[in-house]
Amino acid sequence: MSDKYDAIIIGAGILGAPIGFELAKKGWKTLNVDTLPAAGYGSTSNSCAHIRLHYSTYDGAAIAYEGYHYWKDWENYLGVEDERGLAKFVDSGCVLFKSELNNYLKPLCENFDKMGIKWEDWDAETLGKKIAILDPHSFWPVRRPDDPGFGEPSSELIAGAIFYKDGGYINDPQLSTHNVQRAAEAKGAGFRFNSKVVEIRRDGDRVVGVTLENGDAIDAPVVVNVAGPHSYIVNRMAGVEKGMNIKTRALKHEVCHVPAPEGFDFGKHGSITNDSDIGCYYRPVSRDHMLIGSVDPECDEHEWVDPDDYDKNFTEQWTVQVMRLAQRMPGLKIPNQAKGVVDLYDVSDDWIPIYDKSDLGGFYMAVGTSGNQYKNGPVVGAMMAELIERCEQGLDHDAEPLQFTMKYTGLTINAGFYSRLREINPDSSFSVVG
Repeated sequence: MSDKYDAIIIGAGILGAPIGFELAKKGWKTLNVDTLPAAGYGSTSNSCAHIRLHYSTYDGAAIAYEGYHYWKDWENYLGVEDERGLAKFVDSGCVLFKSELNNYLKPLCENFDKMGIKWEDWDAETLGKKIAILDPHSFWPVRRPDDPGFGEPSSELIAGAIFYKDGGYINDPQLSTHNVQRAAEAKGAGFRFNSKVVEIRRDGDRVVGVTLENGDAIDAPVVVNVAGPHSYIVNRMAGVEKGMNIKTRALKHEVCHVPAPEGFDFGKHGSITNDSDIGCYYRPVSRDHMLIGSVDPECDEHEWVDPDDYDKNFTEQWTVQVMRLAQRMPGLKIPNQAKGVVDLYDVSDDWIPIYDKSDLGGFYMAVGTSGNQYKNGPVVGAMMAELIERCEQGLDHDAEPLQFTMKYTGLTINAGFYSRLREINPDSSFSVVG
């Protein structure tokens, strides 16, 4: 069997599906190929699905601000109905704790001011009044429970926090990807599931298609790697890793789902919260449940894994994360049974994505998306579609990087910021915060 397309997108998650959608809107005949049974069934389905604007770099914050507007305008962006309904944006706002780790949020607030994003400055006393279940004392530095100082608050209060309202989360990340699939199909895009790519076929210095595990050959002059935690495997298959200064790996991560402290409606009053003073982020799941993740403090060891062979069970890290939050929330009870998700991040060397061409003609990448790019899926789809089209028309993106103007905010970003050839960005948080 041999099929021909204008572009093959490897992956049908929250980045892969929008790339197919945006190229199809340009008139391209596209096919998203995914090894899993449906769109968004990989790491997308286990995303915390935060829609937040706080990034340690201006470019990261700018593209996130654009992404926020896509989610607020979700129905119009899609332009179609989905028989399963549409994913919902929960407008919770975001609280960020100031700490030594994040330079007390000064660079972030400067970026917000440049973009016109409104934010509020809360001191420890204000934070305590706004969210009464929190202990406003500092527990810095971040520790593990076996450290003698763990759980002992400083005599000093935390340095404060900022709050901004333009943020929240998506209630069902897998459904959101299915929504994009339906929108893409309405524009003529194709999707093929339960199909593993085993070969990137090339003719000299050009890609010509892919071969699937069942032997099917699919031809296309453009192939886009959006394979999430498997991205480095696909890049090696294509032979493009040697031409990349920044590479990717798969990192195991655990997210805890626990009951919220009693007497506090977390669904109504809770926000996405990044508490770098204790090394955790957390958000509501419902009125009486919440999730807890790690912001990768130095005292936690990274577990780099083979995405096809890793332990999917919870480890002591689950308990560590819940105990850390229990410092901040004295009323938080620690369950004796771990619940939540164990999944993978697709992490670049500096935790900033690679949205780029490669040294192989026609082979493009949207990889290294770590765990912090869910919110950017729709805008990345638009940017990658323009990058691919322009490069195929002759743009030398390495020499003259694409300047991408975003439709909602009107901001222009240098797409070269996400180049595979960049040096490691010292402004990165080197964590899931990005």
